[in-house]
Amino acid sequence: MTGGAAPAPVAFTMADGVVLRGDAYGDPAGRPALLLHGGGQTRHAWGGAARTFAARGWRAVAIDQRGHGESDWAADHVYRINHFARDMRAVAATFRAPPAVVGASLGGLATLLGAGEAPKPEAVASAVVLVDITPTVMRAGVERIVGFMQKRMLDGFADLDDAADYVASYLPDRPRPKSTAGLEKNLRLRADGRWYWHWDPGFMTDIDVRMEDRDPVRMKAATRRLTMPALLVRGGKSDLVTPETAAEFVDLAPDGRFVDVAAAGHMVAGDQNDVFIDAVTEFLG
Repeated sequence: MTGGAAPAPVAFTMADGVVLRGDAYGDPAGRPALLLHGGGQTRHAWGGAARTFAARGWRAVAIDQRGHGESDWAADHVYRINHFARDMRAVAATFRAPPAVVGASLGGLATLLGAGEAPKPEAVASAVVLVDITPTVMRAGVERIVGFMQKRMLDGFADLDDAADYVASYLPDRPRPKSTAGLEKNLRLRADGRWYWHWDPGFMTDIDVRMEDRDPVRMKAATRRLTMPALLVRGGKSDLVTPETAAEFVDLAPDGRFVDVAAAGHMVAGDQNDVFIDAVTEFLG
């Protein structure tokens, strides 16, 4: 299958019965890559990047993380970073060889802990790419993201244009899309006629719990154990990752590297996809 062909659906059943669903792009014999989206997103956040990976010879698998998109919600509606890290390890273990794992934000935390806390990190991932997430993050940046996700979580949106306007208010530097087709993949139309985010509201716990899941001591310890090549891609306009915390990551990781995408914010791939994918495939190549 080429990069332009339709992806193949895939599914993975976790130890607790949660089924993760996703799309696989490219030749099954290609180099394996696992793509993990950020909190509140779905696998469709990787659509353009996944197709480019496939066109460049990779077998790229993008999954909806638990509680997101088409994947199952947890029975108890509890989502902690340990759940996402275990899921990352379980899915990576299904590949014919350890994949390169690309994780954005929440997906990056899952990648960092999933690989860094494994008995043999190199047996989980051949390389890791963390997208705008570091062992130490700025609380103000986390609060802004959580606030955005929580504000319209329960009452939803009157229509897709209402949702597009809300997203545009959060991303003032990014042009408002002329089409709402991409946004529709992140929303669900319910019986009341309103559109709601395509994730379990239980995912959004209070800010202190979310910061606890970002314990910098634990994150730094995991980073020191990333024995495989590790790349940090920072959005130059990010309010979550600073040049200082990026430098800290490079110092901690045994084979750590760093690239700054100057015109991008926290959602690096969405803001500057071509620059992002060039940087990542050059690193992985």
